[in-house]
Amino acid sequence: MTIKVLLADDQALLRSAFRVLVDSDPEMEVVGEASDGAEAVEIVRAEGADVVLMDIRMPGTDGLAATRMISEDPELTEVRVVMLTTFEVDEYVVDSLRAGASGFLGKGAEPEELLSAIRIAAAGEALLSPAATKGLIARFLAQGDGAPDDGDSAYDATRLDALTVREREVLVQVAGGLSNDEIATLLEVSPLTVKTHVNRAMAKLGARDRAQLVVISYETGLVRPGA
Repeated sequence: MTIKVLLADDQALLRSAFRVLVDSDPEMEVVGEASDGAEAVEIVRAEGADVVLMDIRMPGTDGLAATRMISEDPELTEVRVVMLTTFEVDEYVVDSLRAGASGFLGKGAEPEELLSAIRIAAAGEALLSPAATKGLIARFLAQGDGAPDDGDSAYDATRLDALTVREREVLVQVAGGLSNDEIATLLEVSPLTVKTHVNRAMAKLGARDRAQLVVISYETGLVRPGA
């Protein structure tokens, strides 16, 4: 199946470069371009898209607000957003994940990295840029000692009570950035078993994808920096 991609960036030259790259892949197709977040959301609703490459900082409606609008729309639950950042230590990275993004990627990434990011997001996997260290993500996600900083009970630690011991173990490794195969090797089980535990954890916690599992892991205090 062809992966439908929407490009959202206020720089026309950059969008053109991304279009050429994406359209060069026989498994992908650019279905639209947007210069701001509001336009991106309109196009997604009108034309549909599997993956949105979304710039964080745009005039008008920025990428963060647009991502939140997409993730909160019940008709767009299958749409995945990959945030594009100029600097991979962007302070809005954690806000992007909380808003519903599947991950982020630096604009300086290699062409194959970008295409791989699209495939990973389309498959429902979490995408953390290779150049962004796990420690950096942990530091951002654990602001406020790992607890929600807005009093929102959505990430209350009691939510984890629904998980089995094994699901918690798998969740810790997911938060560490390990793949299903890596977790399977570590826990000495099959990759299919790990996938089952991940899917059950997502269902119980109401997570859209693995990226949201990472957010929940840190904000409930299940995983902390340096732990």
